[in-house]
Amino acid sequence: MDKKVFLAFGMTVFIWGSAFPGIKVGLESFSPEHLALLRMLIASAALILFAWNRKMKLPDIKDVPAILFLGFLGFAVYHTGLSFGEQTVSAGVSSLLVSTTPIFSAILGTMFLKDRLSKIGWLGSCMAFLGVALISFGTGNSYSVISSGMIWILIAAFGESFFFVFETNYIKKYGFIQFNIYTIIAGTIFMLFFLPGLLTEFSGASTASTLTVIYLGLIPTIIPYFAIAYVISKTGAAKATSSLYLTPAAALLISWVWLGEIPTILSLIGGIITLVGVGLSAVRASESNDIATKRTANNMT
Repeated sequence: MDKKVFLAFGMTVFIWGSAFPGIKVGLESFSPEHLALLRMLIASAALILFAWNRKMKLPDIKDVPAILFLGFLGFAVYHTGLSFGEQTVSAGVSSLLVSTTPIFSAILGTMFLKDRLSKIGWLGSCMAFLGVALISFGTGNSYSVISSGMIWILIAAFGESFFFVFETNYIKKYGFIQFNIYTIIAGTIFMLFFLPGLLTEFSGASTASTLTVIYLGLIPTIIPYFAIAYVISKTGAAKATSSLYLTPAAALLISWVWLGEIPTILSLIGGIITLVGVGLSAVRASESNDIATKRTANNMT
C-alpha cells in the first residue's frame, strides 16, 4: 500500500476512534444536546469557509429537501443520540454499538432499494444483534436487557443508516466531499433548536472540555471525510472501507489510555461477535457489493 494511502487510512481510523472518548470529556461540562450542537456549529463554520474559498456551488433547489432530510438523520440524529448515549455507556462500548450501522443499512437497503442480502449476510446480521445483547449484559444491564444509553446509541446508528442508504445518488451527482458538506450544514440547522442555554454552558465549561469539543468539531467531524475520500480515490471503495472496522479497536485503546476505561470480558466478546457479524453482513450479491462497501465509508463519529 502506498505510504500516503496508508497514512490517510491510519489517520481516519485513529481520529474517528478518538471521537468516542472525546465526547466523554466534553460531557463533563456540556449537556448532550449542547455538546452535539457546539461540535456541529464549529464544523459547519469551518466547512462554510472551505466551501467559500473553493467557490463551491449551492445544491440544486430540487435536491434541498432531500439534503435537509438526510442531514437531519445522518448528523442531527446521529450526533445527538450518540451524545445522550455516552452519558451512561462507556466510550469503547459506544464505538462497538455504532459499528452496527452497516447492519441497519443492509436491512434498509433490502427494504427500499431492492438490494439483496445473502444468506451469510442475514446470518451476520443475527450475529451482530446477538453481540449487542452480550455487550448489554456485559455492561451490567442484564435485567433491562438494553439500557436507555444503548437505545440512544442504536437510534443514532439507525439514523446514520438511513443517511448511508439514500445518499448514493447524491454522491454520484455532487461528489463525496461536497455532499457531506451540504448535509453537515443541513444537520446543524436542525440542531439550532438546542441553542438556548449554550452560551451559559460554554462560559462555565472547563478548559479541557472546551478544547475537546473544539477538537471534535474541527477534526473528527471533518478531516476523516477528506482522508477516506482520498483513500477511496486511490484504492476503490471496497478496499478503503473493509478495514474501517478497526475504528472500535482504536476507540477502545484510546479510551483506555485517555479515560482509564476497561471494558468487561463479556462486552469484548460481544463486541467481537458484533464486528464479525457486521463483516459477514457485507457479503452481498455481486451486483450490490460496491454499494454496500460505500455505505460503510462514513461510519464516523
